[in-house]
Amino acid sequence: EVQLQASGGGLVQPGGTLRLSCAASGFTLRTYTISWFRQAPGKEREWVAGIHAGNNHIYHADAVKGRFTMSRDNAKNTAYLQMNDLKPDDTATYYCARGRPPLGSIRNGDVYTFWGQGTLVTVSS
Repeated sequence: EVQLQASGGGLVQPGGTLRLSCAASGFTLRTYTISWFRQAPGKEREWVAGIHAGNNHIYHADAVKGRFTMSRDNAKNTAYLQMNDLKPDDTATYYCARGRPPLGSIRNGDVYTFWGQGTLVTVSS
């Protein structure tokens, strides 16, 4: 059974850190493009970061560049999102997703075919 299990969310103060994990089962993570998306209440889904399977390059949205770092551990079949210097605007449910989008479409959530269940990140003092 194909699964993507996102975990690691929680409540953190502004300036704090969290590391999200996206554990894959039923398939080999590195053979798919994996991205993190987030959605805050009342807002549209937003792409955060992704590793493209075609070139294994990692890309980050401008809003998180320099603060968030995505990585992948092939041995653990798990992707990560290290989040530093968190801000209240980062509050959202974070999802990992897999797909095989063209590189130019990595930010487009509609081309991802399988999604994890999401993990809630709340940044508040």
